[in-house]
Formats: sequence, C-alpha cells, structure tokens
Amino acid sequence: MKRATNTGTRLHRIAVAVLALAFVSFGVAPAGATPPMRLIPAGNYAPLIRSTGDAAAVGVAAFWLQEVPVTNAEFLEFVRANPKWRRSQVSRLFADASYLESWDNDLAPGPRAPLDSPVVHVSWFAARAYARWLGLRLPTTVEWERAASAGYDRPDGRADAAWLRDLYAWLARPTPDVLPSATAARPDFFGVRGLQGYVWEWVDDFNAALLTGESRADSSLERNLFCGAGAVSSSDTSDFAAYMRMALRSSLKGNNTTSSLGFRCAGDAVAGNLAAASRDAAR
Repeated sequence: MKRATNTGTRLHRIAVAVLALAFVSFGVAPAGATPPMRLIPAGNYAPLIRSTGDAAAVGVAAFWLQEVPVTNAEFLEFVRANPKWRRSQVSRLFADASYLESWDNDLAPGPRAPLDSPVVHVSWFAARAYARWLGLRLPTTVEWERAASAGYDRPDGRADAAWLRDLYAWLARPTPDVLPSATAARPDFFGVRGLQGYVWEWVDDFNAALLTGESRADSSLERNLFCGAGAVSSSDTSDFAAYMRMALRSSLKGNNTTSSLGFRCAGDAVAGNLAAASRDAAR
C-alpha cells in the first residue's frame, strides 16, 4: 500500500511538471506558483550606451517576471525560515547597518512597513538569497529594462503619454515614509505592476553598465564615461529615467540598502516554471 502511494505521488509531480510546460505555451504562470509571475515575451533591447560597430539592439529571450515587487509579508516568510537573514543576525558583509531598518524588529515589519507594500532596505545579497530560496533568480539588467520599456497599453512605453507622465511624476517625488500596496499599481502591457513608480529594483548584474559585450572592451568609450560624456555614444539621449537607473546601479555595492530600493524575482521561460511546479508538488 505504501509503495502505491509513493508511486501516485511521483506521478502527480510528473503531471504537474507537464502542465507547467503547457502553461508556458499559453503565457500563463502555472496555478499555485509562488510568487505570481508574468511572461515577458522574447524581444529586443537597445543598450543605453554602445560604441561604433555594436549592434543597435540585442535579443532577449522570453522569461518570467514577478508581477509585483516582493512584499514585506513575503520577505517575512523568508527570514522566518532563514534566521541568518534576520536583521539582528545578518552579517555586515552581506547587508549594511540600515538593513530592514523600517521594520520594528526581526519578525515584525510594523506600521512603517505594511505587509502588502514592497520590502525595502534589502541588499543585493539578501534579494538573491530570497530568489534562490524560491528556486528563482533576480532578473538581469537587459531583462529588467526589456520589461520596463512597456507602457500601459503598448509594448513601447515611449509612445504612451500616460505612462511617461506617471514615470516622470514619480521621479520628481521623494520616496514616501510608508509605501503603498504593491498590488495597487496599474498593470503595464505585460501585466506587470510597479516596475516604475514604486521603488528602484535590484538586478542580478547591477554593477555592469548597460553596454554590449563589445563595448566593454572599448577603451575610448570607457574614457567617455569617466569624463562625463557618456551620452556621446548613447542610443537615446532623451531617456532620462534610464540614465538615472544606470547611475544608481553603478553607485551600489552588494551590501547596500536604502529606503527606495526593493526587488522582484525572475525565472527562465521553462526552467523557472518547472522549478516552481516541482516545489509546489513537493509540499
């Protein structure tokens, strides 16, 4: 009897994995996946800065992106299960002194950090550990920029007046003491919420400039950047928001935390869903 039960469980897990592949084909995250994800279809990304001879755009494979930023409630589950990432126990090598500063204590976010608001004061090391705990990862720079280029009603936000208005209004405002609910953000064309307009977000390769591989070896481009003339080789000198993101990323260290910096998870278009399906089936 016990053998039959085990066999049934294994078959169930296989079925869940097969269903995950089917969901990928239709662009819908598998039921029960944690966290809710949206499929960002394959497309092109134009690097912010490139040198002569570089391609105008690079291809970005389809990937899954968390619908909303990771919330205080979700991060609370993580630190409960992983004590070394609690505020009083984390190593200063992996998070600076303001890590989870807005929380009341290790296991109580409190009124300054509502459970449904994006978690902030988290380091890159902590964000990466959280994503790995879920069997996911942080998005790369090109993935994040590819997703964030969408407007509310069209895949290219540069032609979406309402999206541009909201983006630049947010950039002009100081970060509020208490962030609103992550689910309150208006969804974009891909169904993702709050990519721009809530908090800045960690990416996996945050300390890499938005360059192509060929650009990184271009010594003249490097001189332009350090001389403050990076726009000489810019693909779009009007994209002020992209320059702000590049400046922020280049200024960060992995253990830095701020009141305006959170994150969300990503996954490969197939592998990420299989990992989530297997995890859910094992529970």
